[in-house]
Amino acid sequence: MEVKFDPEFEKQLAELGGEDAKLCFQCGTCTAGCPSGRRTSYKVRKLVRMAQLDMKDEIINSEELWMCSTCYTCVERCPRRVPIVDVIIALRNMAVATGKMKPAHKKTASNLYTLGHTLSINDDVKAQRKALGLPEVPPTVLANADAMAQLKAIMDAAGFDSIVKE
Repeated sequence: MEVKFDPEFEKQLAELGGEDAKLCFQCGTCTAGCPSGRRTSYKVRKLVRMAQLDMKDEIINSEELWMCSTCYTCVERCPRRVPIVDVIIALRNMAVATGKMKPAHKKTASNLYTLGHTLSINDDVKAQRKALGLPEVPPTVLANADAMAQLKAIMDAAGFDSIVKE
């Protein structure tokens, strides 16, 4: 496998909020504490190292990029205070900009665009909410058509609709 290095990658990553990847000295604390890494092949440290080496193509085509649950355990434990989740989100944004997105993440984004939430409120959830003395539909964009229209206008202005198109 030929590894490609992208000289513009560092600048692009910085523009998206991932400039602090270079602060990592590869101690492995992030990977050791990662809940996703305990159950998958996900290695936070590997992705950060690939970012340090400007390996854009390898990162955006990586299955591991989408395994982070954004729990922030790595950030809390990092001795250098590297905002690792911000780096991962920046890398994901790069991947999405090139048309790469895992189907499950695309489904979540599609739900947000069409419903205003990442999950729909089904009859079971409505019944549970009612049993707890809550309104069946939470007082969010689900219950406010004007707020949903405003959210959709913001997403359209940001080009979010192009992300979720099949």
